[in-house]
Amino acid sequence: MKIIYFSWLKETLGTSEENVRPPANIKNIDNLIKWLSAKSTKHRKVFLKSKSIRCAINHQIVNKSSKIKNKDEIAFFPPFTGG
Repeated sequence: MKIIYFSWLKETLGTSEENVRPPANIKNIDNLIKWLSAKSTKHRKVFLKSKSIRCAINHQIVNKSSKIKNKDEIAFFPPFTGG
């Protein structure tokens, strides 16, 4: 599974993307966030603000209860504004 980070998430983690293989019990974005949070101190810091983080699966904006698969590309980003 490819995870892509944007904006301050990328800055905090020090990387724009990573490839992960979550356990089989990780079935949705919310589970993935909890699993990633346990991965490192930097991940925990990023996902402490998970209520303000938006996500996409394969370029489609989704909510945190959306189902995921191992071949998905998951993106995490802050809310964006128009202008």
